Amino acid sequence: MVRVAEEWLATCGGCEVTILDLGEALLDLLPKLEFVHMPVLMDHKYYGQTGEKTALEIPEADVGIISGGIRNEDNKQIAEEMRKKCTTLIALGSCANFGGIPALANMYTIDQILDRVYRETKSTDPADNPTVDIPPLRDRVYSVSEVVKVDIGLPGCPTTPELVAEALTCLLEGKPFTLAERSVCDECPVKREKKAVTKLKRPLEQVEFTPGQKFEEIRCFMEQGFLCQGPATRAGCGGAEKVPRCIKAYMTCRGCFGPIRAGANPMVDMMGALSSIGLNPREIEDRMATFNRFIGVVGRLRPLPAR
Repeated sequence: MVRVAEEWLATCGGCEVTILDLGEALLDLLPKLEFVHMPVLMDHKYYGQTGEKTALEIPEADVGIISGGIRNEDNKQIAEEMRKKCTTLIALGSCANFGGIPALANMYTIDQILDRVYRETKSTDPADNPTVDIPPLRDRVYSVSEVVKVDIGLPGCPTTPELVAEALTCLLEGKPFTLAERSVCDECPVKREKKAVTKLKRPLEQVEFTPGQKFEEIRCFMEQGFLCQGPATRAGCGGAEKVPRCIKAYMTCRGCFGPIRAGANPMVDMMGALSSIGLNPREIEDRMATFNRFIGVVGRLRPLPAR
Protein backbone atom coordinates (compact mmCIF):
# COMPACT_ATOMS: atom_id res chain seq x y z
CA MET A 1 0.00 0.00 0.00
CA VAL A 2 1.39 3.40 -1.06
CA ARG A 3 0.73 6.25 1.37
CA VAL A 4 -0.30 9.52 -0.34
CA ALA A 5 -0.47 13.06 1.07
CA GLU A 6 -2.04 15.88 -0.96
CA GLU A 7 -2.06 19.63 -0.37
CA TRP A 8 -3.54 22.66 -2.11
CA LEU A 9 -1.91 26.07 -1.76
CA ALA A 10 -2.57 29.18 -3.90
CA THR A 11 -4.94 27.53 -6.35
CA CYS A 12 -8.61 27.12 -7.30
CA GLY A 13 -9.11 23.41 -6.61
CA GLY A 14 -9.45 22.39 -10.26
CA CYS A 15 -6.53 19.99 -10.04
CA GLU A 16 -8.27 18.12 -7.21
CA VAL A 17 -11.28 17.71 -9.50
CA THR A 18 -8.89 16.25 -12.09
CA ILE A 19 -7.98 13.49 -9.64
CA LEU A 20 -11.68 12.63 -9.39
CA ASP A 21 -11.95 12.79 -13.18
CA LEU A 22 -9.65 9.77 -13.42
CA GLY A 23 -12.89 7.79 -13.44
CA GLU A 24 -12.39 4.06 -13.88
CA ALA A 25 -8.61 4.46 -13.75
CA LEU A 26 -9.03 5.81 -10.20
CA LEU A 27 -10.93 2.66 -9.23
CA ASP A 28 -7.94 0.59 -10.37
CA LEU A 29 -5.50 2.79 -8.45
CA LEU A 30 -7.41 3.25 -5.18
CA PRO A 31 -6.84 -0.28 -3.81
CA LYS A 32 -3.10 0.39 -4.03
CA LEU A 33 -3.22 3.84 -2.38
CA GLU A 34 -3.84 5.05 1.16
CA PHE A 35 -4.58 8.79 1.44
CA VAL A 36 -3.22 9.96 4.80
CA HIS A 37 -3.67 13.71 4.29
CA MET A 38 -5.87 15.60 1.80
CA PRO A 39 -7.61 18.76 3.06
CA VAL A 40 -10.09 18.87 0.16
CA LEU A 41 -11.29 15.36 1.03
CA MET A 42 -10.58 14.56 4.66
CA ASP A 43 -10.47 16.32 8.02
CA HIS A 44 -6.85 16.17 9.08
CA LYS A 45 -5.68 19.14 11.12
CA TYR A 46 -2.17 20.63 10.84
CA TYR A 47 -1.75 21.09 14.59
CA GLY A 48 -3.43 17.92 15.84
CA GLN A 49 -7.13 17.09 15.65
CA THR A 50 -7.84 19.17 18.77
CA GLY A 51 -5.15 21.80 18.22
CA GLU A 52 -2.98 20.27 20.93
CA LYS A 53 0.30 20.52 18.98
CA THR A 54 2.48 23.59 18.58
CA ALA A 55 4.15 22.72 15.26
CA LEU A 56 2.55 22.08 11.87
CA GLU A 57 2.65 18.38 11.10
CA ILE A 58 1.73 16.27 8.06
CA PRO A 59 1.92 12.43 8.18
CA GLU A 60 4.78 10.66 6.43
CA ALA A 61 3.90 9.47 2.93
CA ASP A 62 5.48 7.70 -0.02
CA VAL A 63 3.99 10.18 -2.50
CA GLY A 64 3.18 13.83 -1.92
CA ILE A 65 1.05 15.89 -4.31
CA ILE A 66 0.94 19.69 -4.17
CA SER A 67 -1.37 21.86 -6.25
CA GLY A 68 -1.06 25.62 -6.18
CA GLY A 69 1.80 28.07 -5.96
CA ILE A 70 3.32 29.69 -2.89
CA ARG A 71 1.86 33.14 -2.17
CA ASN A 72 2.18 33.47 1.61
CA GLU A 73 4.30 32.20 4.50
CA ASP A 74 1.77 29.49 5.39
CA ASN A 75 2.04 28.09 1.86
CA LYS A 76 5.82 28.00 2.20
CA GLN A 77 5.69 26.24 5.57
CA ILE A 78 3.25 23.60 4.28
CA ALA A 79 5.37 22.96 1.16
CA GLU A 80 8.47 22.49 3.31
CA GLU A 81 6.64 20.06 5.61
CA MET A 82 5.36 18.10 2.59
CA ARG A 83 8.90 17.87 1.22
CA LYS A 84 10.18 16.72 4.60
CA LYS A 85 7.54 14.00 5.01
CA CYS A 86 7.12 12.73 1.40
CA THR A 87 9.58 10.48 -0.40
CA THR A 88 8.44 11.59 -3.87
CA LEU A 89 6.88 15.01 -4.42
CA ILE A 90 4.62 15.82 -7.38
CA ALA A 91 3.79 19.40 -8.40
CA LEU A 92 0.28 19.18 -9.87
CA GLY A 93 -0.96 21.78 -12.35
CA SER A 94 0.17 25.12 -13.71
CA CYS A 95 0.01 26.96 -10.39
CA ALA A 96 2.33 24.51 -8.64
CA ASN A 97 4.75 24.36 -11.57
CA PHE A 98 4.69 27.91 -12.96
CA GLY A 99 2.64 30.08 -10.59
CA GLY A 100 -0.48 29.88 -12.76
CA ILE A 101 -3.08 32.64 -12.92
CA PRO A 102 -2.26 33.84 -9.35
CA ALA A 103 1.26 34.70 -10.55
CA LEU A 104 -0.17 37.49 -12.72
CA ALA A 105 0.02 39.39 -9.42
CA ASN A 106 3.81 39.34 -9.80
CA MET A 107 3.43 42.35 -12.09
CA TYR A 108 2.57 44.43 -9.02
CA THR A 109 4.10 45.12 -5.63
CA ILE A 110 2.38 43.94 -2.46
CA ASP A 111 1.48 47.55 -1.58
CA GLN A 112 -0.14 48.03 -4.99
CA ILE A 113 -2.16 44.83 -4.58
CA LEU A 114 -3.36 45.70 -1.07
CA ASP A 115 -4.26 49.25 -2.10
CA ARG A 116 -6.25 47.92 -5.03
CA VAL A 117 -8.12 45.29 -3.03
CA TYR A 118 -8.87 47.23 0.15
CA ARG A 119 -9.04 50.86 -0.94
CA GLU A 120 -9.23 51.49 -4.69
CA THR A 121 -12.03 49.28 -6.05
CA LYS A 122 -15.39 51.03 -6.50
CA SER A 123 -17.31 48.28 -4.69
CA THR A 124 -15.14 48.40 -1.56
CA ASP A 125 -15.39 50.73 1.41
CA PRO A 126 -11.78 51.85 2.02
CA ALA A 127 -10.23 50.21 5.05
CA ASP A 128 -6.88 49.37 6.60
CA ASN A 129 -5.07 46.16 5.64
CA PRO A 130 -6.24 43.19 7.76
CA THR A 131 -3.69 42.06 10.32
CA VAL A 132 -5.44 39.45 12.50
CA ASP A 133 -5.02 35.75 11.64
CA ILE A 134 -3.72 36.59 8.16
CA PRO A 135 -0.46 34.91 7.04
CA PRO A 136 2.08 37.42 5.67
CA LEU A 137 2.31 37.59 1.89
CA ARG A 138 5.63 36.71 0.32
CA ASP A 139 7.20 39.28 -1.99
CA ARG A 140 5.72 37.46 -5.01
CA VAL A 141 4.09 34.17 -6.07
CA TYR A 142 6.59 31.29 -6.23
CA SER A 143 6.32 27.91 -7.91
CA VAL A 144 6.74 24.92 -5.61
CA SER A 145 10.09 24.02 -7.18
CA GLU A 146 11.47 27.47 -6.31
CA VAL A 147 11.00 26.66 -2.62
CA VAL A 148 11.49 22.88 -2.33
CA LYS A 149 12.79 20.08 -4.54
CA VAL A 150 10.12 18.62 -6.85
CA ASP A 151 10.51 15.14 -8.33
CA ILE A 152 7.73 15.20 -10.94
CA GLY A 153 5.91 18.16 -12.52
CA LEU A 154 2.51 17.68 -14.15
CA PRO A 155 1.53 20.91 -15.96
CA GLY A 156 -1.88 22.13 -17.06
CA CYS A 157 -4.79 24.26 -15.84
CA PRO A 158 -5.88 21.81 -14.74
CA THR A 159 -3.63 18.95 -15.76
CA THR A 160 -5.26 15.98 -17.48
CA PRO A 161 -6.55 12.86 -15.73
CA GLU A 162 -4.47 10.76 -18.12
CA LEU A 163 -1.22 12.40 -16.97
CA VAL A 164 -2.11 11.94 -13.30
CA ALA A 165 -2.93 8.27 -13.85
CA GLU A 166 0.25 7.72 -15.88
CA ALA A 167 2.47 9.38 -13.27
CA LEU A 168 0.96 7.43 -10.36
CA THR A 169 1.12 4.16 -12.32
CA CYS A 170 4.80 4.75 -13.15
CA LEU A 171 5.53 5.38 -9.47
CA LEU A 172 3.67 2.24 -8.41
CA GLU A 173 5.51 0.15 -10.99
CA GLY A 174 8.91 1.74 -10.41
CA LYS A 175 9.12 3.13 -13.95
CA PRO A 176 10.49 6.58 -14.92
CA PHE A 177 7.99 9.26 -15.88
CA THR A 178 8.88 11.96 -18.41
CA LEU A 179 7.06 14.53 -20.55
CA ALA A 180 7.92 14.89 -24.21
CA GLU A 181 9.60 18.14 -25.27
CA ARG A 182 7.37 19.03 -28.20
CA SER A 183 4.86 21.77 -28.83
CA VAL A 184 1.07 21.75 -29.01
CA CYS A 185 1.48 22.45 -32.73
CA ASP A 186 3.41 19.19 -33.12
CA GLU A 187 0.28 17.28 -32.06
CA CYS A 188 -2.40 19.62 -33.42
CA PRO A 189 -4.13 18.02 -36.44
CA VAL A 190 -5.47 21.20 -38.09
CA LYS A 191 -4.40 22.12 -41.62
CA ARG A 192 -1.60 24.65 -42.15
CA GLU A 193 -1.66 26.56 -45.42
CA LYS A 194 1.36 28.75 -44.57
CA LYS A 195 -0.32 31.87 -45.88
CA ALA A 196 0.36 35.29 -44.40
CA VAL A 197 -2.12 36.91 -42.03
CA THR A 198 -2.02 40.63 -41.38
CA LYS A 199 -4.48 41.26 -38.53
CA LEU A 200 -5.45 39.54 -35.29
CA LYS A 201 -9.12 38.86 -34.63
CA ARG A 202 -10.87 39.33 -31.31
CA PRO A 203 -10.73 36.13 -29.23
CA LEU A 204 -14.53 36.10 -28.83
CA GLU A 205 -15.02 35.70 -32.57
CA GLN A 206 -15.64 32.15 -33.74
CA VAL A 207 -13.05 30.19 -35.66
CA GLU A 208 -14.08 29.02 -39.12
CA PHE A 209 -15.26 25.42 -39.15
CA THR A 210 -18.25 23.33 -40.17
CA PRO A 211 -19.93 21.21 -37.47
CA GLY A 212 -18.84 17.61 -37.88
CA GLN A 213 -15.83 18.60 -39.99
CA LYS A 214 -12.63 16.66 -39.31
CA PHE A 215 -9.90 18.69 -37.60
CA GLU A 216 -7.54 17.79 -40.45
CA GLU A 217 -9.83 19.80 -42.75
CA ILE A 218 -9.98 22.92 -40.55
CA ARG A 219 -7.44 25.66 -41.15
CA CYS A 220 -4.94 26.45 -38.38
CA PHE A 221 -6.53 28.89 -35.92
CA MET A 222 -3.43 31.07 -35.94
CA GLU A 223 -3.59 31.27 -39.73
CA GLN A 224 -7.22 32.31 -39.35
CA GLY A 225 -5.95 35.31 -37.39
CA PHE A 226 -6.52 34.14 -33.82
CA LEU A 227 -3.79 34.35 -31.20
CA CYS A 228 -2.87 30.73 -30.38
CA GLN A 229 0.04 29.93 -28.06
CA GLY A 230 0.47 26.40 -29.36
CA PRO A 231 3.88 27.13 -30.97
CA ALA A 232 5.43 27.92 -27.56
CA THR A 233 3.48 25.52 -25.31
CA ARG A 234 4.35 21.97 -24.28
CA ALA A 235 2.15 19.24 -25.75
CA GLY A 236 0.39 16.64 -23.65
CA CYS A 237 -3.11 17.97 -22.98
CA GLY A 238 -4.74 15.92 -25.73
CA GLY A 239 -4.81 12.59 -23.92
CA ALA A 240 -5.13 9.41 -25.93
CA GLU A 241 -6.77 11.21 -28.88
CA LYS A 242 -3.77 13.58 -29.21
CA VAL A 243 -6.07 16.49 -30.11
CA PRO A 244 -5.17 19.44 -27.84
CA ARG A 245 -8.16 20.02 -25.58
CA CYS A 246 -8.66 23.71 -26.39
CA ILE A 247 -8.46 22.95 -30.12
CA LYS A 248 -10.99 20.16 -29.57
CA ALA A 249 -13.34 22.83 -28.17
CA TYR A 250 -12.59 25.10 -31.18
CA MET A 251 -10.63 27.47 -28.98
CA THR A 252 -7.03 28.60 -29.29
CA CYS A 253 -4.31 27.34 -26.93
CA ARG A 254 -3.77 29.71 -23.98
CA GLY A 255 -0.44 28.22 -22.87
CA CYS A 256 -1.40 26.45 -19.63
CA PHE A 257 1.03 23.53 -20.13
CA GLY A 258 3.94 25.94 -19.91
CA PRO A 259 7.21 26.12 -21.85
CA ILE A 260 8.15 23.29 -24.21
CA ARG A 261 11.34 22.70 -22.24
CA ALA A 262 13.05 24.06 -19.16
CA GLY A 263 14.58 27.48 -19.78
CA ALA A 264 12.49 28.27 -22.86
CA ASN A 265 11.02 31.76 -23.14
CA PRO A 266 7.45 31.52 -24.51
CA MET A 267 7.16 35.28 -25.07
CA VAL A 268 10.19 35.30 -27.38
CA ASP A 269 9.05 32.09 -29.10
CA MET A 270 5.53 33.46 -29.65
CA MET A 271 6.74 36.75 -31.07
CA GLY A 272 8.82 34.78 -33.57
CA ALA A 273 5.86 32.54 -34.45
CA LEU A 274 3.59 35.53 -35.01
CA SER A 275 6.12 37.29 -37.21
CA SER A 276 6.59 34.16 -39.31
CA ILE A 277 2.99 34.32 -40.58
CA GLY A 278 2.92 38.08 -41.03
CA LEU A 279 1.32 39.12 -37.74
CA ASN A 280 2.71 42.08 -35.82
CA PRO A 281 3.29 41.19 -32.13
CA ARG A 282 2.89 44.88 -31.27
CA GLU A 283 -0.83 44.50 -31.92
CA ILE A 284 -1.02 42.65 -28.57
CA GLU A 285 -1.31 45.42 -26.00
CA ASP A 286 -0.36 43.39 -22.93
CA ARG A 287 2.24 41.04 -24.40
CA MET A 288 4.03 40.28 -21.13
CA ALA A 289 0.91 39.08 -19.32
CA THR A 290 -0.63 37.43 -22.38
CA PHE A 291 2.37 35.28 -23.25
CA ASN A 292 3.10 34.50 -19.59
CA ARG A 293 -0.52 34.07 -18.51
CA PHE A 294 0.18 30.84 -16.60
CA ILE A 295 3.94 31.10 -16.09
CA GLY A 296 4.66 34.24 -14.09
CA VAL A 297 7.42 32.90 -11.83
CA VAL A 298 11.25 32.91 -12.09
CA GLY A 299 11.25 36.55 -13.13
CA ARG A 300 8.98 36.24 -16.18
CA LEU A 301 6.47 38.63 -14.61
CA ARG A 302 7.63 41.43 -12.33
CA PRO A 303 6.61 45.00 -11.46
CA LEU A 304 7.49 47.48 -14.17
CA PRO A 305 9.01 50.85 -13.27
CA ALA A 306 6.55 53.75 -13.25
CA ARG A 307 6.48 55.69 -16.50
